[in-house]
Amino acid sequence: MVDAVVIGSGPNGLVAANLLADAGWSVEVLEAQDEPRGAVRSDRAVHPEYVNDLLSSFYPLAAASPVLARLGLDREGLRWSHAPQVLAHPLLDGSCAVLDRDRSATAAGLDHFAPGDGDGWLGLCRIWDQLGDEITRALFSPFPPVRSGAVLAARLRAAGGLRLARSLLLPVRRLGEEEFDGQGGRLLLAGNALHADLSPETAGSGGFRWLMSMLGQSLGFPVPIGGAGALTTALVRRLEGRGGSVRCGHRVTEIVVRHGRAVGVRTESGEAIPARRAFLADVSAPRLYGSLVASEHLPGRLLDDMRRFQWDFATFKVDWALNGPIPWSSAAAASAGTVHLAEGVDELTRFASQIARGLIPARPFLLMGQMTTADASRSPRDTESAWAYTHVPHTVKADAGAEGLTGAWNAGESERMADRVEQQLERYAPGFRSRIRARRILTPLSLQAADTNLHKGAINAGTASIHQQLVFRPAPGTGRPETPVRGLYLASASAHPGGGVHGAPGANAARAAIRSTRVTAHALTSAGDCWPAETGPEGPAPPETRVRGDGPPQEPCPRQTGPFRFGSVGSAQQAQYTACT
Repeated sequence: MVDAVVIGSGPNGLVAANLLADAGWSVEVLEAQDEPRGAVRSDRAVHPEYVNDLLSSFYPLAAASPVLARLGLDREGLRWSHAPQVLAHPLLDGSCAVLDRDRSATAAGLDHFAPGDGDGWLGLCRIWDQLGDEITRALFSPFPPVRSGAVLAARLRAAGGLRLARSLLLPVRRLGEEEFDGQGGRLLLAGNALHADLSPETAGSGGFRWLMSMLGQSLGFPVPIGGAGALTTALVRRLEGRGGSVRCGHRVTEIVVRHGRAVGVRTESGEAIPARRAFLADVSAPRLYGSLVASEHLPGRLLDDMRRFQWDFATFKVDWALNGPIPWSSAAAASAGTVHLAEGVDELTRFASQIARGLIPARPFLLMGQMTTADASRSPRDTESAWAYTHVPHTVKADAGAEGLTGAWNAGESERMADRVEQQLERYAPGFRSRIRARRILTPLSLQAADTNLHKGAINAGTASIHQQLVFRPAPGTGRPETPVRGLYLASASAHPGGGVHGAPGANAARAAIRSTRVTAHALTSAGDCWPAETGPEGPAPPETRVRGDGPPQEPCPRQTGPFRFGSVGSAQQAQYTACT
């Protein structure tokens, strides 16, 4: 029997497993799919000569994450690559806002939109210089971030106090209007807001997207050399090197709870798998509460909260193998890894408004990746491995376009929506469609089939809006990974700090499990209560033998590390549980 079972081999699950293994725990990761992956994977299914990332691609949050930095994944072969420019937002008149890792180059480009806008950008960068390190520490720490939060509060006062706090709470449209006279700076901020599900008018979207823009400015949007799957491979290799294991093809269908404590899991095949210490679930909150954990084990208020849980936008994605570079009208877009396509902030607002009203957008905002531009290993020379995704409603009421799409996402609808995406691309890159060798269409339903956590293609495991962040994520409470079931921890992006590949939810869950075990062991030993017999002259105690103080062997105490039985609990165990608690 292992110390811990981790459900799901996404990046958060693998980070959690690695940290538990570092603490000396034996760990087993159970993955439903046929290989470890989650949303961080790549393949050659579009065309055998091209590597395409199936889901996530660019990783500024991974570059900023102290969690991933401490794992030393470079020792497991992980290498990063950058495009010449971080991000571009071209317009139909040939102008293009460009985010470069050289802030002076970014500023010079914005001055072409309006004189003085470069100084506005450099002002935002200087604020980042004062606050950035503490913001990232606070963001990736368990909530509440007491130490880093205190330092951040002091620096916030020094950097502008309430006036700065006001700016960071602004909608991104208003922040852009206050800081820039031209479109360039406004577009860099507002386009980043729609990496998540934040419209230009959403309160707090300004600060959220300033953060993403500054991460891109200071760290870039790096990609793993060889494909996104290289990150997963490095995490698995590190875990296995420390004695952990990943078992694929084992879909967990139930977390078994006895007396308020998680004692094991059952898989789709009916296999029962116990663990001595903890269970960490890298699954969405709605799947965990009321599905994997039966509702009778959960507070009614939490179940009601899950009925109110808000997903982020659904996603529609197209992957391409192109026989040449994308023929951008604006040459500046050709050297960027990430490209945003929308004709101004007003079009971003129109796009978000149509989704909010249940309409499939007539002219989709596209978030594009030029992967060979970012990593030359992705396809043959003078070609491009590329993708674009856009957002659509979860529940479709109508089509704002002329094709009459219904959101059924059958083969015909999927092809027509992919054509709409390519038509939008053609506006900014005439001749794009003539360079397509092959394409793959990923609808909201196929994204969910590829990863159960991606509910209808919701890629952030819940809205990024402020009402479902911090102490409200995934439901009003503490913002922490502990659950109402003892020994069970939420380790997915549904937990604080949310979406993005940075490993913080998994790390927070692992630390909570380790801390809880230490506290429980100390309390039980100090009180002479139930505790597991440690290794003695005769070796470890037999699995069913546990000691109460100095007394004779007893049946397992449901509060301690195990083992636990999957059958009904008898009256003697019930009485013992009462004594132990």
